[in-house]
Amino acid sequence: MRKVLSCRKARDGGDLLVTVRLTAAQALVRFLTEQYVERDGIERHFFAGCFGIFGHGNVAGVGQALQQYSDGLPYYQARNEQAMVHTASAYARQKDRLQAFACTTSIGPGATNMVTGAALATINRLPVLLLPGDVFASRGPDPVLQQLETPHDGTLSVNDCFRPVSRYWDRVVRPEQVMPAALAAMRVLTNQAETGAVTLALPQDVQTEAFDYPETFFEKRIWHVGRPLPDAGAMERAAAMIRASRRPMIVAGGGVIYSEATEALRRLCERTGIPVGETQAGKGSLPYDHPCSLGAVGATGSSAANRAAREADLVIGVGTRWTDFTTASKTAFQNPEVRFVNINVADFDANKHAGLALVGDARATLEALDEALAGYEVDPEYREQSETASREWDREVERLYSLDHGPLPAQSEVIGAVNSLSDPEDVVVCAAGSMPGDLHKLWRTRDPKGYHVEYGYSCMGYEIAGGLGVKMAAPEREVYVMCGDGSYLMMNAEIVTSIQEGYKLTIVLVDNSGFSSIGALSRSVGSDGFGTHYRFRKNDSIGLDSEEEPGDVLPADLATNAQSLGAHVIRTQNIEDLKKALGDAKDVDRTVVIHIPVDRYEGVPDYDSFWDVPVAEVSEMESVAAAREEYAANTESERRYL
Repeated sequence: MRKVLSCRKARDGGDLLVTVRLTAAQALVRFLTEQYVERDGIERHFFAGCFGIFGHGNVAGVGQALQQYSDGLPYYQARNEQAMVHTASAYARQKDRLQAFACTTSIGPGATNMVTGAALATINRLPVLLLPGDVFASRGPDPVLQQLETPHDGTLSVNDCFRPVSRYWDRVVRPEQVMPAALAAMRVLTNQAETGAVTLALPQDVQTEAFDYPETFFEKRIWHVGRPLPDAGAMERAAAMIRASRRPMIVAGGGVIYSEATEALRRLCERTGIPVGETQAGKGSLPYDHPCSLGAVGATGSSAANRAAREADLVIGVGTRWTDFTTASKTAFQNPEVRFVNINVADFDANKHAGLALVGDARATLEALDEALAGYEVDPEYREQSETASREWDREVERLYSLDHGPLPAQSEVIGAVNSLSDPEDVVVCAAGSMPGDLHKLWRTRDPKGYHVEYGYSCMGYEIAGGLGVKMAAPEREVYVMCGDGSYLMMNAEIVTSIQEGYKLTIVLVDNSGFSSIGALSRSVGSDGFGTHYRFRKNDSIGLDSEEEPGDVLPADLATNAQSLGAHVIRTQNIEDLKKALGDAKDVDRTVVIHIPVDRYEGVPDYDSFWDVPVAEVSEMESVAAAREEYAANTESERRYL
């Protein structure tokens, strides 16, 4: 493109300010091409590209700008607006939040389709820039196609839906507003404590309007991601609390992975003997076979971690938000004297559970804490107890991997087959249903970036789109997407994108003809699997677990559907078939879908855990009344950590 330059005299003297005349969309896209981040001396482009689906609200603005600057900000075509935000979020997570994608849509349904993706990104603290088109700022042609009108607020549009799910939100109603809006967006996107979805709503007329932008706005800009340390006094108090404890325990969250603190954690644990339980986002903080690793903790936790949690008198949370699954709805930590020390770059999370807040980078703080604890070790008896529990748990995992269940295999056997035939650096991806809980308990992590389960929002449909984002971030790794039939039916179109862009996924499609996870939950609350089967209606019902003659299973052929989208499909019936298919899939050069039916009723046990899902207080159904009685007994163990 030929630059259109103009010069004008600065107000404070004779210096000339060099400007370039661009549309608002061109200026924003060009700005994005010059944004870099730096951590530990390593510098990289922040934006890897822009996903988009074009419509009348962005094709002539952002779309034209992306075409013009395609060498600096590559455009990727998506099939579903929600899915492309999931792909962007997965990419950012795999890149430890140091690189990201932008996503653009037209005004209307294309924009609101991104709201779920925005919530997922913000809840998981993952940077993604959303650029939805908006209605005319001039209001001249109002109401335009797909415009929401309200009689009480002339400024409202559907893009206001993004406000509660964005970490930063702005509407650019004049072309010169691109500059402060873009800078504010970058501040949030690169802030490890505040990051999440950032939304810049762009009225379609403003996108195409021109302004003389200073050339300095487009100069290379480096955003430094530091490693802040907590207050020295707080570090001293934390060290004293740990030294005074008898049964300390670490809960490793996603912050351990994002800050690349796994080695610092390993050194601290090996020297002190403090055992480690892992959250979903923190799984992989230690290799599964490390003596200090107790595995998953909480509602989907291992027996080793949950028993340690029950007895711990001091819990050191590292980079965790303390969700209800991690705390087993605040029933996991039962020691009357339990106290918390929270290491987190976000003070909001560091102050949870009335804990001693160590606000800082996880790696830098763990290294400093290791020094402050020089000479300290747990009692040898406690160390041996933790190591024994770790070995016993691994034997339980092996048992569940080898059930030889039939005629349909158990889901745990499917996980075992994929785990055993994958390499340490390969990545498993999942998000919703019963699979995430089973993976949390059973997957043997061998690499810090080898486990990618989205459980902040547990969003059905994330799996395939998320797998694509992981593969784009780490093309050298094999990516195994574990996807239930429910999630597959909700969002499978990014199979097409993976094939178009040449990013191979191996999708293990686990088919149990319904919503297996909620079916089990329904049974636990006395509702007999109501509404969770994929069956024809019969006797005014679509299937209960207790029915002797339920309606026939729906004839949906998911394998054929995947084949129609361009995937290489392998049908299997048992674990031996699956193992062969996994081996054969490695020689295929495009996305593979391996279909396997499983027994929806053969689940993985809970291990000393509870999840608070309220049961109806009164009911004519005896099964519900019995479930309510059990629920009331379980909630008596819930605590408030004050």
